[in-house]
Amino acid sequence: MKKLPQLSVFFPAYNEEKQIKDTVEKAIKVLPNVASKWEVLVINDGSKDATGKVIDLLAKKHKNVVAIHHEKNRGYGGAFKSGLFGSKYKWITFTDSDGQFDFSEITNFIEKQRETNADLVIGYYKERQVSKLKILTSKMWEICVFLFFGLKVHDIDCGFKLISKDVVDSVKKLESERGAFISSEFLIKARKKGFKIVEIPVTHYPRLEGQGTGRDIKVIINSFIDLFKLWLKLK
Repeated sequence: MKKLPQLSVFFPAYNEEKQIKDTVEKAIKVLPNVASKWEVLVINDGSKDATGKVIDLLAKKHKNVVAIHHEKNRGYGGAFKSGLFGSKYKWITFTDSDGQFDFSEITNFIEKQRETNADLVIGYYKERQVSKLKILTSKMWEICVFLFFGLKVHDIDCGFKLISKDVVDSVKKLESERGAFISSEFLIKARKKGFKIVEIPVTHYPRLEGQGTGRDIKVIINSFIDLFKLWLKLK
């Protein structure tokens, strides 16, 4: 496979001390084969465990790894924005830091982009390794986004995407911070600006360590507040 000239990778991380080292080092093994220039940004979103210390050691060990620290927990949206807008290269990718994705599948994203000339290649789960309740609530969320904005994709919140920096530079600003609306907001704004979005299936593995926060009731409420605010702004 022909390499990308440049690729930035970022990993949002909150209380992932047991998993983040493995996630980052697996990516580092793949990156020299897919990009001539690359960087890895790891965003420690105010973790209460040793995540910050782990990523500082990774940054010290690997010259292409950058550790970014939030003093206070800002939520997934805040970590996502730090990674997205902090990335410097022509193409940007990210996955969740909990080890539920196989980063080597980035080759499929790159090939799909070249086949379609897409600006964003977004993953959707072949088979999502979470509870049926989480799958149901995700589908309900996707229906809401479709009804409000007309955006229809398989899995809006799938945490594996490949994005042109042109899209990031055009979108410029994202409002969401603590809620789970950030991925939806980004895709809605990208589509509104005319960027091409294509989808690709990805493998999803069970979470082995830690606990996600996306189904916290406060996060859900904030997500719907953000959705309504954006609808009012764009209608």
